Amino acid sequence: MTNLALAALAFAAMHLLVSGTALRGVVVARMGERAFQGLFSLASAVVLGWLIWAYGKARVPAPTQLLELRWLAAVLIFAAFAFIVLGLLTPGPTVVGGEKLLSRETPARGIHRVTRHPFLWGVALWALVHAIYNPQTANLLFFGTFIVVAGAGTFSLDAKRARVHGELWQRYAGITSNIPFAAIAQGRNTLVLGEFGWLKPGIVVAAFAAFAVLHARFFGLPPF
Repeated sequence: MTNLALAALAFAAMHLLVSGTALRGVVVARMGERAFQGLFSLASAVVLGWLIWAYGKARVPAPTQLLELRWLAAVLIFAAFAFIVLGLLTPGPTVVGGEKLLSRETPARGIHRVTRHPFLWGVALWALVHAIYNPQTANLLFFGTFIVVAGAGTFSLDAKRARVHGELWQRYAGITSNIPFAAIAQGRNTLVLGEFGWLKPGIVVAAFAAFAVLHARFFGLPPF
């Protein structure tokens, strides 16, 4: 469990104290943006691997205490998969290299009308469901790390983009929201289902189906 705690701390520190603060600017000024991104991505992958390995050693599969509500977990995990997959497949100003889209006439399209950070909110929701339904110490350490890093990351990215892109970012922020569906609920944006097409939702369904089939095999418990 100590190894898992150290891995969780390292992963959180990398993202919250390096990538998400002014320290990033200091490092980038010394080594350049491209070199920083490459080195950070490599280090992040290594620490993530350590975190997953430590979790695998520490976890003990146990039936959820909320058996009667497993259907709700399935619905929420499907929503998480939708945010994650659509976030990965839809270009947007908050995606790495997508800053040029800020000057587009309609900078927010598809899932980015729902939230500026679909991937991160998907990860946070996925982790939150697992932490609630399986509140053992190892699970709380592992999934709690993703909840904190992903949740804080949405606000950190907003602040960083605001500093760099000024008025263009303010225009984009004015028609979108960090919190999912907030801009739509406030009338600042509308959901355009036609922008999703058929392929992307199909990939969401396929990814969720694969998760449902493989979960018990790899993690020792049926997903629902």
